[in-house]
Amino acid sequence: MSHLPTKTALIIEDDTLLAEHCQNILKMNGWQTLSAASGGDGLKILRRKPPEVLLLDIFLTDSYGLDILKTINEEQIPIVVVIMTGRGSVDLAVEAMRLGAYDFFEKPVLTERLLTTMSNALQHKIISRQLSDYENSAKRHKLHEIIGASLPMQTMYKIIESVANSRANIFITGESGTGKELCAKAIHKQSSRSDSPFVVINCAAIPHDLMESEIFGHVKGAFSDAKHERQGAAAMANGGTLFLDEICDMELGLQSKLLRFIQSGYIKKVGSDLEEQVDCRFICATNKDPKEQIENGSFREDLFYRLHVIPITVPPLRERGEDVLLLAHKFLTDSAKEEKKRFNGISRDAAHTLLAYDWPGNVRELQNIIQQTVVLNNKKKLTREILPPHLCQIESNPKPVLNNSSRIKPMHQVEMEAIEEAIAKCDGNIKLAATLLEIDQSTIYRKYKKMKKTI
Repeated sequence: MSHLPTKTALIIEDDTLLAEHCQNILKMNGWQTLSAASGGDGLKILRRKPPEVLLLDIFLTDSYGLDILKTINEEQIPIVVVIMTGRGSVDLAVEAMRLGAYDFFEKPVLTERLLTTMSNALQHKIISRQLSDYENSAKRHKLHEIIGASLPMQTMYKIIESVANSRANIFITGESGTGKELCAKAIHKQSSRSDSPFVVINCAAIPHDLMESEIFGHVKGAFSDAKHERQGAAAMANGGTLFLDEICDMELGLQSKLLRFIQSGYIKKVGSDLEEQVDCRFICATNKDPKEQIENGSFREDLFYRLHVIPITVPPLRERGEDVLLLAHKFLTDSAKEEKKRFNGISRDAAHTLLAYDWPGNVRELQNIIQQTVVLNNKKKLTREILPPHLCQIESNPKPVLNNSSRIKPMHQVEMEAIEEAIAKCDGNIKLAATLLEIDQSTIYRKYKKMKKTI
Protein backbone atom coordinates (compact mmCIF):
# COMPACT_ATOMS: atom_id res chain seq x y z
CA MET A 1 0.00 0.00 0.00
CA SER A 2 1.46 3.37 -0.96
CA HIS A 3 2.50 5.78 1.77
CA LEU A 4 4.33 9.09 1.52
CA PRO A 5 7.77 9.27 3.12
CA THR A 6 8.31 11.86 5.85
CA LYS A 7 11.21 14.28 5.53
CA THR A 8 13.64 12.38 7.74
CA ALA A 9 17.41 12.26 7.29
CA LEU A 10 20.49 10.81 8.96
CA ILE A 11 23.84 12.57 8.59
CA ILE A 12 26.94 10.42 9.05
CA GLU A 13 29.78 12.93 9.29
CA ASP A 14 32.74 13.04 11.73
CA ASP A 15 33.21 16.79 11.29
CA THR A 16 30.92 18.04 14.08
CA LEU A 17 30.66 21.60 12.78
CA LEU A 18 29.79 20.45 9.26
CA ALA A 19 27.19 17.98 10.59
CA GLU A 20 25.55 20.72 12.68
CA HIS A 21 25.59 23.09 9.69
CA CYS A 22 23.77 20.53 7.51
CA GLN A 23 21.30 19.74 10.30
CA ASN A 24 20.43 23.41 10.80
CA ILE A 25 19.80 23.95 7.08
CA LEU A 26 17.56 20.88 6.86
CA LYS A 27 15.65 21.60 10.09
CA MET A 28 14.86 25.13 8.91
CA ASN A 29 13.26 23.57 5.83
CA GLY A 30 11.03 21.03 7.55
CA TRP A 31 13.37 18.05 7.88
CA GLN A 32 13.69 15.84 10.96
CA THR A 33 17.36 14.96 11.36
CA LEU A 34 19.68 12.67 13.28
CA SER A 35 23.46 12.66 13.13
CA ALA A 36 26.20 10.14 13.83
CA ALA A 37 29.90 10.97 14.17
CA SER A 38 31.04 7.51 13.10
CA GLY A 39 30.11 4.82 10.61
CA GLY A 40 29.50 2.33 13.40
CA ASP A 41 27.00 4.59 15.20
CA GLY A 42 25.34 5.44 11.89
CA LEU A 43 24.80 1.76 11.03
CA LYS A 44 23.22 1.16 14.44
CA ILE A 45 20.65 3.86 13.68
CA LEU A 46 20.05 2.52 10.17
CA ARG A 47 19.49 -1.00 11.43
CA ARG A 48 17.16 0.14 14.20
CA LYS A 49 14.93 2.59 12.31
CA PRO A 50 16.21 3.91 8.98
CA PRO A 51 15.08 7.40 7.95
CA GLU A 52 14.21 8.20 4.34
CA VAL A 53 17.51 9.79 3.23
CA LEU A 54 21.12 9.29 4.34
CA LEU A 55 23.74 12.03 3.91
CA LEU A 56 27.02 10.11 4.01
CA ASP A 57 30.61 11.35 4.07
CA ILE A 58 33.02 9.10 2.20
CA PHE A 59 36.00 9.53 4.55
CA LEU A 60 35.18 8.85 8.20
CA THR A 61 37.50 8.35 11.15
CA ASP A 62 36.43 4.78 11.84
CA SER A 63 35.26 3.59 8.44
CA TYR A 64 35.05 4.11 4.69
CA GLY A 65 31.78 5.48 3.29
CA LEU A 66 31.74 3.04 0.39
CA ASP A 67 31.94 0.12 2.84
CA ILE A 68 28.89 1.49 4.64
CA LEU A 69 27.13 1.76 1.29
CA LYS A 70 27.97 -1.89 0.55
CA THR A 71 26.57 -2.91 3.94
CA ILE A 72 23.35 -0.99 3.21
CA ASN A 73 23.02 -2.92 -0.06
CA GLU A 74 23.83 -6.29 1.49
CA GLU A 75 21.36 -5.83 4.33
CA GLN A 76 18.80 -4.24 1.99
CA ILE A 77 18.24 -1.27 4.29
CA PRO A 78 15.49 0.83 2.64
CA ILE A 79 17.15 4.23 2.38
CA VAL A 80 18.23 6.69 -0.34
CA VAL A 81 21.91 7.62 -0.03
CA VAL A 82 23.47 10.98 -0.92
CA ILE A 83 27.27 11.17 -0.80
CA MET A 84 29.35 14.13 0.44
CA THR A 85 32.89 14.25 -0.85
CA GLY A 86 35.86 16.61 -0.85
CA ARG A 87 37.20 18.23 -3.97
CA GLY A 88 39.12 15.92 -6.25
CA SER A 89 37.13 12.84 -5.14
CA VAL A 90 34.63 12.78 -8.00
CA ASP A 91 35.83 9.32 -9.10
CA LEU A 92 34.91 7.98 -5.66
CA ALA A 93 31.50 9.61 -5.88
CA VAL A 94 30.90 7.94 -9.27
CA GLU A 95 31.91 4.61 -7.72
CA ALA A 96 29.43 5.29 -4.91
CA MET A 97 26.68 5.81 -7.46
CA ARG A 98 27.63 2.55 -9.13
CA LEU A 99 27.11 0.94 -5.72
CA GLY A 100 23.63 2.44 -5.46
CA ALA A 101 24.03 5.98 -4.10
CA TYR A 102 21.41 8.33 -5.53
CA ASP A 103 23.54 11.47 -5.92
CA PHE A 104 26.61 13.30 -4.59
CA PHE A 105 27.91 16.80 -4.07
CA GLU A 106 31.27 18.27 -3.20
CA LYS A 107 32.18 20.18 -0.05
CA PRO A 108 31.88 22.94 1.00
CA VAL A 109 28.13 22.47 1.43
CA LEU A 110 26.04 25.09 -0.33
CA THR A 111 22.56 25.59 1.09
CA GLU A 112 20.69 25.53 -2.23
CA ARG A 113 22.62 22.53 -3.50
CA LEU A 114 21.99 20.58 -0.26
CA LEU A 115 18.27 21.31 -0.21
CA THR A 116 17.78 20.53 -3.91
CA THR A 117 19.68 17.24 -3.69
CA MET A 118 17.85 16.11 -0.55
CA SER A 119 14.48 17.08 -2.04
CA ASN A 120 15.25 15.13 -5.22
CA ALA A 121 16.37 12.14 -3.15
CA LEU A 122 13.08 12.15 -1.24
CA GLN A 123 11.12 12.42 -4.50
CA HIS A 124 13.11 9.45 -5.79
CA LYS A 125 12.05 7.52 -2.68
CA ILE A 126 8.39 8.32 -3.36
CA ILE A 127 8.61 7.28 -7.02
CA SER A 128 10.54 4.09 -6.26
CA ARG A 129 7.98 3.12 -3.65
CA GLN A 130 5.05 3.84 -5.95
CA LEU A 131 6.69 1.89 -8.76
CA SER A 132 7.30 -1.04 -6.42
CA ASP A 133 3.68 -0.97 -5.26
CA TYR A 134 2.45 -0.83 -8.85
CA GLU A 135 4.71 -3.65 -10.05
CA ASN A 136 3.78 -5.86 -7.10
CA SER A 137 0.07 -5.45 -7.78
CA ALA A 138 0.26 -5.47 -11.58
CA LYS A 139 2.47 -8.55 -11.81
CA ARG A 140 0.85 -10.60 -9.08
CA HIS A 141 -0.14 -13.95 -10.51
CA LYS A 142 -1.27 -15.61 -7.28
CA LEU A 143 -2.21 -15.10 -3.67
CA HIS A 144 -1.51 -18.15 -1.52
CA GLU A 145 -3.24 -21.00 -3.46
CA ILE A 146 -5.31 -18.70 -5.69
CA ILE A 147 -3.95 -18.31 -9.24
CA GLY A 148 -4.89 -15.43 -11.53
CA ALA A 149 -3.49 -12.17 -12.90
CA SER A 150 -6.67 -10.66 -14.38
CA LEU A 151 -8.14 -7.37 -13.16
CA PRO A 152 -11.06 -9.06 -11.33
CA MET A 153 -8.55 -11.20 -9.43
CA GLN A 154 -6.30 -8.22 -8.61
CA THR A 155 -9.39 -6.53 -7.15
CA MET A 156 -10.20 -9.61 -5.10
CA TYR A 157 -6.59 -9.85 -3.82
CA LYS A 158 -6.76 -6.26 -2.58
CA ILE A 159 -10.04 -6.90 -0.76
CA ILE A 160 -8.61 -10.04 0.87
CA GLU A 161 -5.54 -8.15 2.06
CA SER A 162 -7.69 -5.28 3.36
CA VAL A 163 -10.08 -7.43 5.39
CA ALA A 164 -7.84 -10.30 6.49
CA ASN A 165 -7.01 -8.91 9.94
CA SER A 166 -10.49 -7.58 10.64
CA ARG A 167 -12.73 -9.50 13.04
CA ALA A 168 -15.69 -8.85 10.74
CA ASN A 169 -17.54 -11.85 9.29
CA ILE A 170 -17.15 -12.43 5.56
CA PHE A 171 -19.75 -13.67 3.09
CA ILE A 172 -18.33 -15.13 -0.15
CA THR A 173 -20.55 -15.61 -3.17
CA GLY A 174 -19.77 -17.08 -6.56
CA GLU A 175 -20.78 -19.78 -8.99
CA SER A 176 -19.98 -23.40 -8.27
CA GLY A 177 -16.35 -24.25 -9.03
CA THR A 178 -14.96 -20.70 -8.89
CA GLY A 179 -12.76 -21.30 -5.84
CA LYS A 180 -14.70 -19.89 -2.89
CA GLU A 181 -12.93 -22.18 -0.42
CA LEU A 182 -9.52 -21.07 -1.76
CA CYS A 183 -10.64 -17.47 -1.20
CA ALA A 184 -11.58 -18.30 2.41
CA LYS A 185 -8.24 -20.07 2.96
CA ALA A 186 -6.37 -17.07 1.57
CA ILE A 187 -8.17 -14.75 4.01
CA HIS A 188 -7.24 -17.06 6.88
CA LYS A 189 -3.60 -17.38 5.80
CA GLN A 190 -3.32 -13.62 5.33
CA SER A 191 -4.72 -12.96 8.80
CA SER A 192 -3.19 -12.89 12.28
CA ARG A 193 -5.07 -16.18 12.89
CA SER A 194 -3.00 -18.02 10.27
CA ASP A 195 -1.20 -20.18 12.86
CA SER A 196 -4.54 -21.38 14.27
CA PRO A 197 -6.94 -23.90 12.69
CA PHE A 198 -8.93 -23.36 9.51
CA VAL A 199 -11.96 -25.64 9.84
CA VAL A 200 -14.38 -26.34 6.98
CA ILE A 201 -17.99 -27.46 7.23
CA ASN A 202 -19.87 -28.15 3.98
CA CYS A 203 -23.49 -27.54 4.89
CA ALA A 204 -24.73 -29.24 1.70
CA ALA A 205 -22.73 -32.44 2.17
CA ILE A 206 -23.74 -33.39 5.72
CA PRO A 207 -27.21 -34.81 6.57
CA HIS A 208 -29.37 -32.34 8.49
CA ASP A 209 -29.72 -34.63 11.51
CA LEU A 210 -25.92 -34.79 11.90
CA MET A 211 -25.13 -31.15 11.18
CA GLU A 212 -25.65 -29.82 14.73
CA SER A 213 -23.23 -32.40 16.10
CA GLU A 214 -20.72 -31.61 13.33
CA ILE A 215 -20.70 -27.94 14.27
CA PHE A 216 -21.16 -27.99 18.06
CA GLY A 217 -20.06 -31.52 18.98
CA HIS A 218 -21.91 -33.93 21.32
CA VAL A 219 -21.53 -35.66 24.65
CA LYS A 220 -21.57 -39.41 25.15
CA GLY A 221 -25.12 -40.76 24.97
CA ALA A 222 -26.59 -37.66 23.33
CA PHE A 223 -28.16 -39.95 20.72
CA SER A 224 -28.09 -43.66 19.88
CA ASP A 225 -24.76 -43.65 18.01
CA ALA A 226 -23.02 -41.20 20.38
CA LYS A 227 -20.72 -43.72 22.05
CA HIS A 228 -18.02 -41.17 22.78
CA GLU A 229 -17.90 -37.44 23.43
CA ARG A 230 -17.01 -35.53 20.27
CA GLN A 231 -15.63 -32.07 19.69
CA GLY A 232 -17.39 -30.08 16.95
CA ALA A 233 -15.99 -27.86 14.22
CA ALA A 234 -16.64 -24.67 16.25
CA ALA A 235 -14.45 -25.80 19.16
CA MET A 236 -11.78 -27.09 16.75
CA ALA A 237 -11.70 -23.65 15.12
CA ASN A 238 -11.14 -21.87 18.45
CA GLY A 239 -8.61 -19.08 17.86
CA GLY A 240 -8.83 -19.61 14.10
CA THR A 241 -11.41 -19.55 11.32
CA LEU A 242 -14.66 -21.48 10.84
CA PHE A 243 -15.62 -21.70 7.16
CA LEU A 244 -19.26 -22.61 6.53
CA ASP A 245 -19.51 -23.57 2.88
CA GLU A 246 -22.92 -23.63 1.15
CA ILE A 247 -24.44 -21.85 4.16
CA CYS A 248 -27.82 -21.47 2.43
CA ASP A 249 -28.30 -25.25 2.66
CA MET A 250 -28.32 -25.20 6.48
CA GLU A 251 -31.77 -26.06 7.88
CA LEU A 252 -33.70 -23.31 9.68
CA GLY A 253 -33.62 -24.79 13.17
CA LEU A 254 -29.84 -24.99 13.15
CA GLN A 255 -29.63 -21.47 11.70
CA SER A 256 -31.14 -20.08 14.91
CA LYS A 257 -28.53 -21.93 17.03
CA LEU A 258 -25.75 -20.66 14.78
CA LEU A 259 -27.10 -17.13 15.18
CA ARG A 260 -26.98 -17.45 18.99
CA PHE A 261 -23.39 -18.71 18.76
CA ILE A 262 -22.35 -15.76 16.57
CA GLN A 263 -24.04 -13.28 18.93
CA SER A 264 -22.83 -14.73 22.23
CA GLY A 265 -19.58 -16.54 21.42
CA TYR A 266 -20.80 -19.58 23.40
CA ILE A 267 -21.75 -23.09 22.22
CA LYS A 268 -23.48 -26.10 23.75
CA LYS A 269 -22.64 -29.63 22.70
CA VAL A 270 -25.60 -31.76 21.73
CA GLY A 271 -26.92 -33.40 24.91
CA SER A 272 -25.14 -30.98 27.26
CA ASP A 273 -26.33 -28.03 29.34
CA LEU A 274 -22.82 -26.63 29.76
CA GLU A 275 -21.77 -23.63 27.71
CA GLU A 276 -18.28 -23.34 26.23
CA GLN A 277 -16.75 -20.07 25.01
CA VAL A 278 -15.29 -20.18 21.51
CA ASP A 279 -13.41 -17.45 19.64
CA CYS A 280 -13.47 -17.98 15.90
CA ARG A 281 -13.75 -15.85 12.82
CA PHE A 282 -16.73 -16.72 10.60
CA ILE A 283 -16.40 -16.98 6.84
CA CYS A 284 -19.27 -18.45 4.87
CA ALA A 285 -19.96 -19.06 1.20
CA THR A 286 -22.77 -19.96 -1.15
CA ASN A 287 -23.39 -20.44 -4.86
CA LYS A 288 -27.03 -19.38 -4.39
CA ASP A 289 -28.56 -15.92 -4.20
CA PRO A 290 -29.00 -15.45 -0.42
CA LYS A 291 -31.66 -12.76 -0.86
CA GLU A 292 -33.77 -15.17 -2.91
CA GLN A 293 -33.35 -17.74 -0.13
CA ILE A 294 -34.52 -15.13 2.39
CA GLU A 295 -37.57 -14.30 0.27
CA ASN A 296 -38.61 -17.97 -0.06
CA GLY A 297 -38.20 -18.48 3.68
CA SER A 298 -35.29 -20.93 3.64
CA PHE A 299 -32.65 -18.56 5.08
CA ARG A 300 -32.98 -16.31 8.11
CA GLU A 301 -32.64 -12.62 7.35
CA ASP A 302 -31.13 -11.83 10.79
CA LEU A 303 -28.47 -14.53 10.29
CA PHE A 304 -27.70 -13.20 6.82
CA TYR A 305 -26.99 -9.71 8.14
CA ARG A 306 -24.82 -11.11 10.92
CA LEU A 307 -22.71 -13.01 8.41
CA HIS A 308 -22.90 -10.60 5.47
CA VAL A 309 -20.67 -7.89 6.97
CA ILE A 310 -17.99 -7.95 4.26
CA PRO A 311 -19.14 -9.41 0.92
CA ILE A 312 -16.66 -10.87 -1.55
CA THR A 313 -17.62 -12.17 -4.99
CA VAL A 314 -15.34 -14.70 -6.66
CA PRO A 315 -15.54 -14.01 -10.43
CA PRO A 316 -16.50 -16.78 -12.87
CA LEU A 317 -13.73 -18.10 -15.07
CA ARG A 318 -15.32 -16.72 -18.25
CA GLU A 319 -14.71 -13.17 -16.91
CA ARG A 320 -11.03 -13.76 -16.11
CA GLY A 321 -9.49 -13.62 -19.61
CA GLU A 322 -6.09 -15.26 -19.91
CA ASP A 323 -6.24 -16.60 -16.36
CA VAL A 324 -7.61 -19.66 -18.17
CA LEU A 325 -4.14 -20.29 -19.59
CA LEU A 326 -2.35 -19.61 -16.29
CA LEU A 327 -4.58 -22.17 -14.59
CA ALA A 328 -4.34 -24.63 -17.49
CA HIS A 329 -0.53 -24.57 -17.35
CA LYS A 330 -0.61 -25.16 -13.58
CA PHE A 331 -3.05 -28.06 -13.85
CA LEU A 332 -1.13 -29.52 -16.81
CA THR A 333 2.16 -29.44 -14.89
CA ASP A 334 0.61 -30.98 -11.78
CA SER A 335 -1.26 -33.71 -13.67
CA ALA A 336 1.71 -34.62 -15.85
CA LYS A 337 3.89 -34.99 -12.76
CA GLU A 338 1.29 -37.07 -10.97
CA GLU A 339 0.61 -39.31 -13.99
CA LYS A 340 4.28 -39.43 -15.04
CA LYS A 341 3.44 -38.06 -18.52
CA ARG A 342 5.54 -35.96 -20.93
CA PHE A 343 3.29 -32.87 -21.20
CA ASN A 344 5.26 -29.64 -20.82
CA GLY A 345 3.21 -26.99 -22.61
CA ILE A 346 0.06 -25.94 -24.47
CA SER A 347 -0.04 -25.44 -28.24
CA ARG A 348 -1.37 -22.26 -29.82
CA ASP A 349 -4.47 -23.94 -31.23
CA ALA A 350 -5.30 -25.52 -27.87
CA ALA A 351 -4.84 -22.13 -26.18
CA HIS A 352 -7.32 -20.56 -28.66
CA THR A 353 -9.84 -23.28 -27.84
CA LEU A 354 -9.44 -22.97 -24.08
CA LEU A 355 -9.88 -19.19 -24.30
CA ALA A 356 -12.96 -19.44 -26.52
CA TYR A 357 -14.85 -21.85 -24.27
CA ASP A 358 -17.32 -20.39 -21.74
CA TRP A 359 -16.44 -22.67 -18.77
CA PRO A 360 -19.87 -23.10 -17.14
CA GLY A 361 -18.21 -25.31 -14.52
CA ASN A 362 -15.51 -22.69 -13.91
CA VAL A 363 -12.06 -23.59 -12.52
CA ARG A 364 -13.20 -27.01 -11.34
CA GLU A 365 -14.28 -27.90 -14.89
CA LEU A 366 -10.98 -26.69 -16.36
CA GLN A 367 -9.00 -28.76 -13.87
CA ASN A 368 -11.13 -31.82 -14.63
CA ILE A 369 -10.67 -31.47 -18.40
CA ILE A 370 -6.89 -31.00 -18.16
CA GLN A 371 -6.55 -33.97 -15.85
CA GLN A 372 -8.75 -36.11 -18.10
CA THR A 373 -6.72 -35.13 -21.17
CA VAL A 374 -3.41 -35.95 -19.48
CA VAL A 375 -4.66 -39.35 -18.27
CA LEU A 376 -5.86 -40.33 -21.77
CA ASN A 377 -2.85 -39.05 -23.74
CA ASN A 378 0.93 -38.84 -23.56
CA LYS A 379 2.36 -36.03 -25.68
CA LYS A 380 4.81 -33.19 -25.19
CA LYS A 381 2.17 -30.55 -25.92
CA LEU A 382 -1.49 -30.31 -25.11
CA THR A 383 -3.04 -29.80 -28.55
CA ARG A 384 -6.54 -28.99 -29.77
CA GLU A 385 -7.04 -32.44 -31.29
CA ILE A 386 -6.82 -34.23 -27.93
CA LEU A 387 -9.16 -31.88 -26.07
CA PRO A 388 -12.76 -33.07 -25.47
CA PRO A 389 -14.90 -32.56 -28.61
CA HIS A 390 -17.45 -30.27 -26.92
CA LEU A 391 -14.73 -27.64 -26.36
CA CYS A 392 -13.79 -27.59 -30.04
CA GLN A 393 -17.41 -27.31 -31.18
CA ILE A 394 -17.86 -24.07 -29.24
CA GLU A 395 -14.75 -22.41 -30.65
CA SER A 396 -15.14 -20.86 -34.10
CA ASN A 397 -12.71 -17.94 -34.18
CA PRO A 398 -9.62 -17.61 -31.99
CA LYS A 399 -9.82 -14.89 -29.41
CA PRO A 400 -7.81 -11.86 -30.45
CA VAL A 401 -5.53 -11.94 -27.43
CA LEU A 402 -3.14 -14.25 -29.23
CA ASN A 403 -3.27 -12.70 -32.69
CA ASN A 404 -0.02 -11.31 -34.11
CA SER A 405 -1.38 -7.77 -34.03
CA SER A 406 -2.09 -8.00 -30.30
CA ARG A 407 1.61 -8.56 -29.62
CA ILE A 408 2.48 -5.10 -30.96
CA LYS A 409 2.86 -2.89 -27.89
CA PRO A 410 2.04 0.82 -27.83
CA MET A 411 5.13 3.05 -27.88
CA HIS A 412 4.46 4.46 -24.39
CA GLN A 413 4.46 0.90 -23.01
CA VAL A 414 7.74 0.07 -24.80
CA GLU A 415 9.31 3.25 -23.37
CA MET A 416 8.14 2.52 -19.83
CA GLU A 417 9.39 -1.06 -19.99
CA ALA A 418 12.81 0.20 -21.15
CA ILE A 419 12.90 2.74 -18.31
CA GLU A 420 11.85 0.17 -15.70
CA GLU A 421 14.45 -2.30 -16.96
CA ALA A 422 17.17 0.36 -16.78
CA ILE A 423 16.17 1.37 -13.24
CA ALA A 424 16.20 -2.27 -12.15
CA LYS A 425 19.67 -2.82 -13.64
CA CYS A 426 20.88 0.33 -11.89
CA ASP A 427 19.51 -0.93 -8.53
CA GLY A 428 16.89 1.82 -8.37
CA ASN A 429 19.25 4.70 -9.22
CA ILE A 430 17.07 6.85 -11.50
CA LYS A 431 19.81 9.38 -12.22
CA LEU A 432 22.22 6.70 -13.41
CA ALA A 433 19.45 4.99 -15.40
CA ALA A 434 18.68 8.31 -17.14
CA THR A 435 22.36 8.74 -18.01
CA LEU A 436 22.60 5.27 -19.54
CA LEU A 437 19.32 5.79 -21.44
CA GLU A 438 20.71 9.13 -22.70
CA ILE A 439 17.66 11.04 -21.51
CA ASP A 440 17.16 13.71 -18.87
CA GLN A 441 16.25 12.57 -15.36
CA SER A 442 13.19 14.82 -15.43
CA THR A 443 11.92 12.85 -18.44
CA ILE A 444 11.65 9.73 -16.30
CA TYR A 445 9.75 11.57 -13.56
CA ARG A 446 7.42 13.08 -16.16
CA LYS A 447 6.66 9.69 -17.72
CA TYR A 448 6.00 8.16 -14.30
CA LYS A 449 3.61 10.95 -13.52
CA LYS A 450 1.80 10.42 -16.81
CA MET A 451 1.72 6.66 -16.26
CA LYS A 452 0.09 7.11 -12.83
CA LYS A 453 -2.70 9.16 -14.39
CA THR A 454 -3.57 6.42 -16.85
CA ILE A 455 -3.52 3.45 -14.49
